[in-house]
Amino acid sequence: MSITPRHPGEGPDVAVEAAAPTRGNGNGLPSAVAAARAAGQSAQHRQRWLPWVKAVVFLFALSPGLRLVAYGVMDRLGANPVEFITRSTGTWTLVMLCITLAITPMRRLSGMVWLLRLRRMLGLFACCYGVLHFATYVWLDQWFDWASILHDVSGKRPFITVGFTAFVLMVALALTSPHAVVRRMGGRRWQRLHRLIYAIAVLAILHYWWMKAGKNDLAQPAIYAIVVASLLGARVLWALRRRRAQTLAGSSRSPAKSDSTVSRSRTR
Repeated sequence: MSITPRHPGEGPDVAVEAAAPTRGNGNGLPSAVAAARAAGQSAQHRQRWLPWVKAVVFLFALSPGLRLVAYGVMDRLGANPVEFITRSTGTWTLVMLCITLAITPMRRLSGMVWLLRLRRMLGLFACCYGVLHFATYVWLDQWFDWASILHDVSGKRPFITVGFTAFVLMVALALTSPHAVVRRMGGRRWQRLHRLIYAIAVLAILHYWWMKAGKNDLAQPAIYAIVVASLLGARVLWALRRRRAQTLAGSSRSPAKSDSTVSRSRTR
């Protein structure tokens, strides 16, 4: 649920072209200049079809909401419309969260950097369905009985407590998603804040699990829990590998440094 800054590999690098060596690549062009121009042509080609991909993803993400509206108009919400709307909006909040979390692993495995351009929109749709889910509880379920709502949120029903916590964090990420906020906060602080999506996903699973536990129906929560655990586990694995690589790189440099120190001491 976030916007992703422009990836350095998405477009040509003017600085590379300006500082390119004069050695040719067989076509009379410096190799760095040719690579930069090829990257620019690839970016221009991608810019042609990326809006269409975004439009298709937008319609896909919007379709559950349109389906609810159509079912309401046709009086097909079932015997308990409130439960139907609550279940549908909650399910699609989880689905959009899982798809948003899946963007980074898909990008790493496929090398398709343009997938990151879809992450902000999918995250905002997750927040939108979360808002509808919470609004259904406040309006259609509780009829704005704020005393009862406060009682539920404060711990009477733990699954509502964790669900409300996830909702508040999700809204915070949505409000800080515009580019202007990113520039004002700074990239590093903004990234730290938006790592809360991992906590949101865990809280959402816990909310769903506890809600279904009362009915002894844990099949669907278990599926979502496995998906979220896999997506978060992949990130942990990549972080451990990166740390190990940095440790090995540091240890491989340290003998050279110690040897140079010894040699300098001997020359003295």
